[in-house]
Amino acid sequence: MNWFEVTIRTETPAVDALCALLTDHGVKGFSIQDKESFQEFLDDKDGKWDYIDDDLMGLKDCDTTVTFYLPDDAQGAEQLNGVRSLLAGLRSGEHAAFYGSLALQCGNVSEEDWANNWKQYFKPLQIGRKLLIKPSWEEIPAGCEDRTVLEIDPASSFGTGQHHTTRLCLELAESVLQEGDRVLDLGCGSGILSIGTILLGAKEAAAVDIVDNSVRTAIENAGKNGIGADRYTAYCGDIISDTALREKLGTGYDLICANIVADVLIAMSGLFESFLKPGGSLIVSGIIIERADEVLDTLTAAGFEKLDVREKEGWAAALLRLK
Repeated sequence: MNWFEVTIRTETPAVDALCALLTDHGVKGFSIQDKESFQEFLDDKDGKWDYIDDDLMGLKDCDTTVTFYLPDDAQGAEQLNGVRSLLAGLRSGEHAAFYGSLALQCGNVSEEDWANNWKQYFKPLQIGRKLLIKPSWEEIPAGCEDRTVLEIDPASSFGTGQHHTTRLCLELAESVLQEGDRVLDLGCGSGILSIGTILLGAKEAAAVDIVDNSVRTAIENAGKNGIGADRYTAYCGDIISDTALREKLGTGYDLICANIVADVLIAMSGLFESFLKPGGSLIVSGIIIERADEVLDTLTAAGFEKLDVREKEGWAAALLRLK
């Protein structure tokens, strides 16, 4: 298998926090280059060495970077898109200075060039019994003419249907969605989940993301799929800290989709009930399998009943119902 080499520039104090966030996005291992750590190594008076290669001495002046590898396929490309969305949120957040530039490079391709180099990974994809996800440059494959088409192009927001977390969410949504339902999409990214639910029969959807670009992208994608502002609204903000946003969203939703990461789902666990009507459904995803029990135990303690848990290649998603 071939791999993407992904390098992110950061600051020394932020290395551990950044690696923790990337781990929740499914990154399994890291190579860290840090000039301050190397200087500590040089200053260690108890060190047992006689000679340090000149190439290593160059680390005294290096940038602090975190490097990791993703598979060179559609899954890896979608996972990289999720990392790009994560970095965009950190750059615009209140702790932006702590993380540094967060400039990203994929192999020899800069972040700015990436969007023009990854069309090769995205082909039409059948999801569930009804949906066909396809980029705008692809034709509808033979045998898929009866499927409902959701057209979405790769952008800087997570969600093209290629990643298992997105697929599992859409499959679970299809299994529970009723004609005329109201849907709330938390952590909407590209808007694929909320747009998909409307195409599957929902009456209307509201979408939320902490990244402003994701909100703009979601609205644009809704329009490309023939969904207007009368049925689709999107907001930028953090429902955990923003009371006014929670009030604006209101309540009485039939279904919440939250494809985020484990820590955020746990932090939101006490808020989901306030958005749902009695007996409403909650779909959570974006969870690495190692943390699935932790997330689900928190949600059951918050008043939800597990209906369906699905796993795929290291990722978990679940359908729950408000008791």
